[in-house]
Amino acid sequence: MILAADNLQIFNPMVAAALENRDPRPLQDLARRCREAGAAMLDLNPGFLSKRHQDRMAFMAEAVQEAADLPLILDSPKAGVLARGLAACRGKPIINALTLEAEKLEEILPLAVINQTGLVLLLLDERSFPAPTLEGKIALAAELRERALAAGMNSEQLIFDPVLPNLSWPDAWEQAKACIQAVRLLAAGAVFPEPARTMAGLSNLRSHLRRVYPLEVETTCLAMLAGAGLSIALADVLQLGFKEASKLIRELS
Repeated sequence: MILAADNLQIFNPMVAAALENRDPRPLQDLARRCREAGAAMLDLNPGFLSKRHQDRMAFMAEAVQEAADLPLILDSPKAGVLARGLAACRGKPIINALTLEAEKLEEILPLAVINQTGLVLLLLDERSFPAPTLEGKIALAAELRERALAAGMNSEQLIFDPVLPNLSWPDAWEQAKACIQAVRLLAAGAVFPEPARTMAGLSNLRSHLRRVYPLEVETTCLAMLAGAGLSIALADVLQLGFKEASKLIRELS
């Protein structure tokens, strides 16, 4: 299991200011700090952008590549933003993410096929809703995989994200368990002919709830996901105490 830092995202005030001022230095400093904290990949998320600001993904990619030689994950729901970012990448990034929403199937999937990048399959239906049960998650995984393969992707390029819940959801703990079970089945090769790569966004759990739930919620979930065979953990790697806990989990998994 490797760590991907989700710190380079628009909800980080430092990132928002850097994008507004077109100042690469805060982004570069943040990229270096994430690398030093154990991140092996960087997720770049400039948020929802108007057409006038679609170049912000490219700006982020160009900036961080000057500071940290790490693979990138381009995180956006818009194909135009992703295309700008792809053009700025020195290597092949991962595109995050494809769902069953019609716009994404029509625009993001062809972009991944043309560029032959890795592609995150976010297990959300055509309304952008997650399946609350294990059975529903596996069904979404199968349909997204079928669509991706039919379009020209190969199975090695696909990364399945079962969508960890926010702990404010009424059935959050049950959904979290379903996510761990889904990772275990996908990673073990129990669903498809080959073991699948998986990713989970740990920050979803405590988003806007950090005063309510302690860091141990994330690290405990991380440990269980690591034991289930998770490939990529997407997380805020700069949280106090996270570096030490995640290092121990990876050493023992």
